[in-house]
Amino acid sequence: MVTVTQQKCACADCVCIVDVDSAVKKAGRNYCSDDCAEGHPKGAGCEHTGCVCHG
Repeated sequence: MVTVTQQKCACADCVCIVDVDSAVKKAGRNYCSDDCAEGHPKGAGCEHTGCVCHG
């Protein structure tokens, strides 16, 4: 049996890897930040170094 502990943020444009246990949860998906989880309503990115997502 394999236990997944990390996965890519569910935001399509994001390149972040998140720990499943500490991820922001929304609609059964795992996100690296509130901005990604909310679909970047104000155009803000996740602000993680090296990531250029803005939804």
